Amino acid sequence: MDIQNILKKFRIKSIRTKLILIMIALLSMTIMLIWSMNEVFLPEYYQYTKISMLENCYLEANQIVNTDKDYNYMAGGLSDDSTLELEILSANNASNVYVFRMFYSLLGDIGYAYDYPASDKITEYQKKRVRNKTIDYILGMENHESLYKDTEGRELLKDNGNCSVYKVFDKRIGSYYLEIFGKLDSGSFVYVNTNYQSMTENINIFNSFIFYVGLGVILFGAIIMVFVSNSFTRPVLKLTEIAKRMSELDFEIRYPVTSHDEIGVLGSSINTLSDKLEKTISELKSANNELQRDIEEKTQIDEMRKEFLSNVSHELKTPIALIQGYAEGLYDNINDDSASREFYCEVIMDEADKMNKMVKKLLTLNQIEFGKNQVSFERFNITEVVKQVINSASILAAQKGAVISMPSYAPVYVWADEYMVEEVVTNYISNAVNHVAGRMEITASIEKREDVVHVSVFNTGNCIPDEELDKIWIKFYKVDKARTREYGGSGIGLSIVKAIMNSMNKQCGVINHEDGVEFWFELDIKNE
Repeated sequence: MDIQNILKKFRIKSIRTKLILIMIALLSMTIMLIWSMNEVFLPEYYQYTKISMLENCYLEANQIVNTDKDYNYMAGGLSDDSTLELEILSANNASNVYVFRMFYSLLGDIGYAYDYPASDKITEYQKKRVRNKTIDYILGMENHESLYKDTEGRELLKDNGNCSVYKVFDKRIGSYYLEIFGKLDSGSFVYVNTNYQSMTENINIFNSFIFYVGLGVILFGAIIMVFVSNSFTRPVLKLTEIAKRMSELDFEIRYPVTSHDEIGVLGSSINTLSDKLEKTISELKSANNELQRDIEEKTQIDEMRKEFLSNVSHELKTPIALIQGYAEGLYDNINDDSASREFYCEVIMDEADKMNKMVKKLLTLNQIEFGKNQVSFERFNITEVVKQVINSASILAAQKGAVISMPSYAPVYVWADEYMVEEVVTNYISNAVNHVAGRMEITASIEKREDVVHVSVFNTGNCIPDEELDKIWIKFYKVDKARTREYGGSGIGLSIVKAIMNSMNKQCGVINHEDGVEFWFELDIKNE
C-alpha cells in the first residue's frame, strides 16, 4: 500500500498534514535504512578496512626496514629515524607493531632479537606472545597440517604469500584481535595486531548516535516542514478563495503572481480564466438583455399590429358607414330635393377626403419608420418655413377665433430635410389650432442654443395629463377622443413628427404650462 492510500485510509485531507507526515515517514525510513545497513554491512566493511590497514602496515614496515642503510640482519640495529617511523606507524593505525629476527642454535633452540620495540622496551608477556605466535605461524606456513594443532579461536582471513591476516580470539581477556604475520625482504619478521572487539562497540555507539540524531532531525524537520508547507498551502488556500468567489460571479479579486513556479503559473491561469469568464458572462448578459429586448419588442410589435388594425378598423368604420348610408340614401331617392342630394354628396365627399388623408398619413409614417423615405440634408432658412406654415393655417385659425403669431426673427439657417421639417411644423400648428382654448392664442418661437435651433409652438388651453405625455406620440393615440373626432383627427400626426425627428437623429417633445401646451423640436446649425 503506497503513502497516498495510507493517507486516504486515515482520512487525512489537509495538504499541510500530508506533507509533514510524508516528510516524517521519509526521514524515518532513511534513518531505519542507515541503521539496517550499519547492522548488516558495517561489520564486513570494518573488517575489510582493518585488513587493508594491516596490509599497509606490513608494506610500510617493510619499506622502513629496507630503506634503513644502517640495518643489518646479522648485526641488527635500526636507526633512530626508522624507529620513530615505526612508532608513528603504530600510533596512527592504533596497532602494535613488532619487528624482530629469529636465530636457530645448533641445539635447535630459537632465539629472538627485537628491532622494534627495543628489547628493553618490550615486556616479558609481549616477548612470550610474539615467540608463541611466531612459532605457531612459522610452523603453520611450513607445514599446513600443523596449522590446526594450536589454532583454536583463530581464522585465516587473507594470505598473499609474504604475509597472512588472521582473526584471533584471546581467551584470556575474551576479546577478538586482527593479526598479520609476515617475513620482510631483509629477512626479519613483522607481527602486527589490532583490537577488533571495539568494532562492535563502535557500531552500537554509531547506531545509538544515529537514533538520537534521527529523532532530532525528524523533530526539527517537522518544525521546518510546518513553515515550508505554509508557503505551499497559503497560495493554494488563496486560489481556493478566488475560485469560490468566481463561483459566486465575483471577478474583482486577483491572485498576486510573485513567482514563476507551478503556483505562479496556476495563479496566472486563474486570473486569465477570471477575465475570460467575466467577459463571457458579460457578453451572455448583454446577449440575454438583447434577446429579452427583442422578445419585448416583438411582443410590442404584435400588440402594436393588433392595436393598429383595431385603430384603422375603428377609424375607417365610421366614414365607411356614413359613405355607405348616404350613398344608399341617394340610390333610393330618399329626398327628391336637390339641396338634400347635395348635402348627401358633400358628406360622402368629406368622409372620403378624411379617409384619403388618413391613408396618406399612414403611408408617410410607414415610409419614414422603415427608412424608405430618404432624408436629404440641406441648408435652409427655418424662419421662412415657419412663416409659410403660419400663413397657410391663419385662415383656419381665424375661423375658430384664434390668432397665430410669431416674433420677428432674422433669417436662421439650419441643416435638415426641409420637406420633413415643414411637415413637423405643419403638424404642430394644426394640432395647436385644433386644441387651442382660453385666450385662443397660438405662438411660434425660434431660439438659438449653442449649435442647435430650438423651435416651439405654444397654444393656450387645457394641459395634457402627465401620465399621457409619453403616449401622445403613439399611432392613433388620442387624449380626448370625442374632441379629436369632432375636428376629424386620426391620432397619426404626432407619430409622424416623432418618426421624422428620429430619422434625422434629433430631439422633440412636449411641455405643459399653466395656461397651455408647448410642442418643440431642435435642428442643427452646423453640418456635422
